[in-house]
Amino acid sequence: MNNFNIPTKEPTKFTRDANRALKSSLPFHDVADFENAQRGFIGTIPKGFIARFQDTSASNVPVPPVWDLERYKFITSDDSPDSVNPSLWRQSQLNMNNGLFKVTDKVYQIRGLDLSNMTIIQADNGIIIIDPLTCVETAKAGLELYYQHFPRVPVICVMITHSHVDHFGGIRGVVAEEDVLSGKTSIIAPEGFLEHAVSENVFAGNAMRRRAQFMYGAFLPRTERGQVDAGLGKSVPLGFMSLLQPTDFVSKTGETRLIGGVEFEFQMANSTEAPCEMIIYLPQLNALCAAEVMTHNMHNLYTLRGAEIRDAVQWWKTINLTIDIFHGRAKVIFAQHHWPIWGETEIHKFLSKQRDLYKYMHDQTLRLINLGYTMLDIADEVQLPPDLANEWYNRGYYGSVSHNVRGIYQKYLGYYSSNPAELNPLPPVEAAKKYVEFMGGSENVLKMARKSFEKGEYRWVAQVVNHVVFAEPKNPEALSLQADALEQLGYQSECTSWRNEYLVGAQELRVGVFKISPSTDFDMLRAMTLEMCFDYLGVRLNGPKAQGKQITINITLRDSPSSEPIQYVVRLENCVITYSAGRIDENAKTHITMSRPVFLGMCYTKSTTKELLASKQVEIAGDASQLDLLLSLLDEFDLSFPVVTPVRSGNSTKSVL
Repeated sequence: MNNFNIPTKEPTKFTRDANRALKSSLPFHDVADFENAQRGFIGTIPKGFIARFQDTSASNVPVPPVWDLERYKFITSDDSPDSVNPSLWRQSQLNMNNGLFKVTDKVYQIRGLDLSNMTIIQADNGIIIIDPLTCVETAKAGLELYYQHFPRVPVICVMITHSHVDHFGGIRGVVAEEDVLSGKTSIIAPEGFLEHAVSENVFAGNAMRRRAQFMYGAFLPRTERGQVDAGLGKSVPLGFMSLLQPTDFVSKTGETRLIGGVEFEFQMANSTEAPCEMIIYLPQLNALCAAEVMTHNMHNLYTLRGAEIRDAVQWWKTINLTIDIFHGRAKVIFAQHHWPIWGETEIHKFLSKQRDLYKYMHDQTLRLINLGYTMLDIADEVQLPPDLANEWYNRGYYGSVSHNVRGIYQKYLGYYSSNPAELNPLPPVEAAKKYVEFMGGSENVLKMARKSFEKGEYRWVAQVVNHVVFAEPKNPEALSLQADALEQLGYQSECTSWRNEYLVGAQELRVGVFKISPSTDFDMLRAMTLEMCFDYLGVRLNGPKAQGKQITINITLRDSPSSEPIQYVVRLENCVITYSAGRIDENAKTHITMSRPVFLGMCYTKSTTKELLASKQVEIAGDASQLDLLLSLLDEFDLSFPVVTPVRSGNSTKSVL
């Protein structure tokens, strides 16, 4: 990534002054995190380098590594560069700690070799893994690192704390599917895990992946003027993601398991950081795994990549219950990101202030809502009190107060302010053209915006010049000035997500969008329910193109020639796709029999009838043109759609349905 020739500019005096001023307002003398992050270090992988698994048929094609900490070797000096917020620089230094660490007796962690941590617990007859990282390569490398220092005993159980891919995607790197099927290895997850692991990323998945490129700075260079961190860890690894079905589910707080002589006690943490999540306590070892509910930064109540709003009330109440259940019992707390905390007093302080962090944001947002403040007013008004803000683990490296309180507002009231002037505004392009016209034309707007830029008013410059960019997306002066403003905002941001968002925006304004092909995660595809697949067909249907079309198709699905068939009737009418399970329509002109995997592929990727028949796993009786017509009406989603410039010109007309 450092090979990208991407232009950047120096931090301005205003940016330098803003970053330097922050140094005097936070407790940089407190080095406890650095001591804790390095405590128990055993060893690591040379240069933090993990290669990508590669198809031997394409062995001559260079592929980027999955993980390479050499790209971050510029993060060495204690003095932060002027282009990085000093608080963020501190977090980026802490997240450079990598390798195998001892947490307490029988508990070890792989840290800094993925966005997340992998916890390894020594049992009587093997090892137990909590959260096998994001991808197969990092999980396998982490396990091999452990085996370099301890006996090569089998993995007898994998526990998955929650339904986000950075906590389960590497599972095939630590266990073989046949061992799970034979019962040699169990997989324990919170109830609802499989559904949520897949569903969150299906229907809006293309948009979420595109937005994640901004949030994580996927194509930014790793430099002082580029991506330096991801808050929870260094970055997202670029490997193969996998998924295996759990063999056991935890559904209630207080449930226990005994595995290989090790006792586990569970606390449910649903609707906090994930729809289904569990905290794990090891009573014999006085060790508490916080999953991702409590970490060394403020988390997201609203995530910039896009997802359903998380529940701040459920979050603080979950932490409060953790205190009630485990205070005085836990001697060490560790999470599946960052580093542990040791000692009852420090643990209680950490849990209490993380609890109060989420409750404060919630309560103050609702207070201001009930005083009549708008969402944007509240985002500027709410500031954490010093007792909370001065704790490093409450700093907004991943979430921020600003976008979290907007998420709380959205959860309670939605997007609308109740001001009728904002009820039916013009779309961005049409509005931009009017704004530019009313402000005396683009030349005048840019002239005034340059004066604001020279005063350090980058937030306003980005807001006003955006109108020129959307009115005249090929105006080079507008693109350049907008990029410059976003870049300075990025340099000043404490939140990694904000920094990456701003810098990716600047990058795309200067050099355009990087074109990449979407990858298919076959395990995720396989885990989709049939209802999800049919619903996703409906999402892909181009409604205006389907005007006046009527199609009825009977579909029979088989997992194998000997398996029981599953029948569906699929209808296209009124520009929507509906379906019914367990029945057929005797009047349908088309009957299709296919394997479940082929059907999943048809739903998820661009297909033609000819290609389906060529697979030898599809039989069509009757009118094949009906399937041809249906497939022709499905959109294929582009992972490289524009974000900082308009998708549409503003001249298109609405389709009347």
